[in-house]
Amino acid sequence: MADAVFRLENAWEPVDGDPCGRFVFTLVNLSDEAISGFKLAYTSLTRIKDSEEARCENATFLRRNANFHQYAPKDGFVLQPGESWRFTVAPLWRPARHRTDGAKSAYLTLADGRHVHVSVDDTLLSGRAAEPAPVLMPKGEVTEPFYLLPWPVSAKLVAGDTVPVALYPAEGTSLSDRQAMQTVGALYRRLYQIGHQPFAQTPVHEGRALRFKEDIGLGKEAFALAFGADIELSYGDAAGRQYGLTALAQLLHGARIEPETFRFPASGAIEDAPRYGWRGCHLDVSRQFYLVSAVARLIDIMAWMRLNVFHWHLSDDEAWRLEIKAYPTLTTLGVLRGPDEPMLPQLGNGAVPVAGHYSQEDVRAIVAHAANLNVEVVPEIDIPGHSTATLVALPELVDGQEAPDSYRSVQGFPNNALNPAIEFTYEFLGKVFDEMVELFPSKLIHIGGDEVAANTWMASPLAKKLMEQEGIEGTFGLQSYFMKRIQKMLSERGRKLAGWDEVSHGGGVDPDGTLLMAWQKPEVGVELARQGYDVVMTPGQAYYLDMVQDEAFQEPGASWAGTVPPKHTYTYEAVGEFPDELKPRMRGVQACIWSEHFLNRDYFNHLVFPRLGAIAEAAWTPKERKDWLRFAAVAPLLPKL
Repeated sequence: MADAVFRLENAWEPVDGDPCGRFVFTLVNLSDEAISGFKLAYTSLTRIKDSEEARCENATFLRRNANFHQYAPKDGFVLQPGESWRFTVAPLWRPARHRTDGAKSAYLTLADGRHVHVSVDDTLLSGRAAEPAPVLMPKGEVTEPFYLLPWPVSAKLVAGDTVPVALYPAEGTSLSDRQAMQTVGALYRRLYQIGHQPFAQTPVHEGRALRFKEDIGLGKEAFALAFGADIELSYGDAAGRQYGLTALAQLLHGARIEPETFRFPASGAIEDAPRYGWRGCHLDVSRQFYLVSAVARLIDIMAWMRLNVFHWHLSDDEAWRLEIKAYPTLTTLGVLRGPDEPMLPQLGNGAVPVAGHYSQEDVRAIVAHAANLNVEVVPEIDIPGHSTATLVALPELVDGQEAPDSYRSVQGFPNNALNPAIEFTYEFLGKVFDEMVELFPSKLIHIGGDEVAANTWMASPLAKKLMEQEGIEGTFGLQSYFMKRIQKMLSERGRKLAGWDEVSHGGGVDPDGTLLMAWQKPEVGVELARQGYDVVMTPGQAYYLDMVQDEAFQEPGASWAGTVPPKHTYTYEAVGEFPDELKPRMRGVQACIWSEHFLNRDYFNHLVFPRLGAIAEAAWTPKERKDWLRFAAVAPLLPKL
C-alpha cells in the first residue's frame, strides 16, 4: 500500500475551567496538489458532545455517530501542498488520559466525493514532559525451579540435572492415551514452532517412558504425576489427562528454554485439580474482526493455560459476525462499515470499507478445535441493546413511528436496541437460535443484556402500548419482559440463558439455571448470588484486559474501570467478598478481551499478556499457592497471539 499523502497530528491539552480539556488536530497536506471543499472524518473513543455547545475553533462540526466524527474547514479554505490546517475540538465527554484515547483512524472526503486515507497515530499530550515507558513486571524469582502455569495444588519435586530428550508411551499404552499425547504435542508445536517436541510415539534415547493410569477417584479435570525412572500420569477423565500432559510439556519447555532458572523433575509428585469449574476467556470480534486462525490460536493459548470456556462475543453495534442462513443480510449489510455504507467507520477503519464474518463452516471448525482441547465454546449475540448492526441489516425490526434519534447508548449509538413490542423481533431471534443450537453444543447461549440506555423505547408508540397492556414500568421493566420471553425460547430449544449482570434489572429472569457475569464492579456479583443467580466474576477493575496497566499517558488501553496492573489482576480474589453461604453460587472467573483498542496484533499482545496468564492462575491455583514473583518469572515464556 502506498504511503498516505495526508497526515493528521492529534494532541490533547488541558483547558482552564473544563476538566475534559480539548483535542488539537493538525492536518498536513503532503501531496503535490492543493485541496479545498473537503471534509475530514476521524474515529475516537473520546467523543465530542455533539450539541449546540460544540466548540470548534477554525472548523465546522458536521456530525457524529458513536465514535465517528466529521468536520470541515471554513468556507473558501485552501490547503496548499506542504501546509497544514489546525483546529480544536470541544467539549469532550471525558478527558484523554492515555495515548489511545485520541484518533484511531482518519480519512478525507474530497470535493469530488473521493475518500482518501489519512495517516494518524496515537494522540500526544500537550503541556507535560515526556515520561519513560512504565515497568509493568518485576524481575521474577523462583524458589522451586519448575516452569508450570497455572501452579498446582501440590508439587513436591526434586530437580534433576538432565532434561529428557522426549517422553514416550510405555509399552502397552492404549491408543486413546497415545492420541492424547499427539494432541498435546501438536498444541505445543503450534504455540512454539521452533520448540523441541515434548513427546514421541516410540522409545527415544535419553527419553523417559510415560505410563498412564485412569483413576475414577479423581475428578474429571484432576490429575497426578509421579516422577521416577518412568513417569506415571493418573487422571480422572480426558480433560485431566490433557492437563497432566500439558504440565509435562511445560516442565520440559521451561527446562530447555531457560535452564539457568528451570529444571525438569528427577523425582517427586504433583497432585492437581482446578479451583473453579468455569475458567473463561471472552473475545469481542465485533469491534475488530479476527481471522479464524487467530481465534484458533487464542483457544490454543487457553488450553495451554488450562482455561476451559471460550466466550465468543459475536455481535455488537459495530458488526454481526455469525452467518445465519435465514437472514443473509446480517453478514452482508450487518458487517460492512465505510464512508458510503449504511454503517459509518468506527474504531480504526476509514476510507476503505471493512467487513468480515464467520461462516457456519468456520464456526464448526472452531467448535471442533476447541472441543478437541476440552474448551467449551459459549456463543454470545448481544441483545436487546448493542444491536445497531442488526437493525441496519433488518430495518423491519424498527418501530417506524419512533423518532430515529430518541435515545443513545453510552457509546453514542442512536436507537440501538431491539424493540420488545415488535413481534418480528421474536420470530427473528427464534430462527437465529434454531441455527445456533445446531452449531454450538454448549447448553448455554449468552444473550448479552448489558448497557440498555435508561430511556430506551420510551418514544416508541408500540412499546408504550405494550407497557399499558402488560402493566410494565419503564425501560427495565420492558427489558425484563423481553428477557423472560428469550429465556422461554431458549428453554424450548434445550438451552439455558447466560448474560451480563444487567439481565437481573427490572425484575430479571428466572434464576434457576441462569448464569450471569458480574462485570460492572465486584459487589454486583454478591448481589446477583443473593438473588439466586449463579455467577461468573469478570469485573472490569481486575479482569478486563483492554484496561490500561499503568497511569502513564503513553500506556495504551481504556481507563473507565481504572488502572489494572498485572499484579492487581494476579492478586485479585474474586471470591473474597462472597459470604460462605453464597460461595457455591460463584462458578468461576473470566477474562474479557474487548477490542476497541486492539487495532493490531502488538496492541493485543501488550494488553492481554501476561494478564491472561494471571487470570488462568487465579482460576486454577488455590490462593495460598499463588506467588507473584514466581509468576513474574514464568510469564515471559507464555505464548502470544
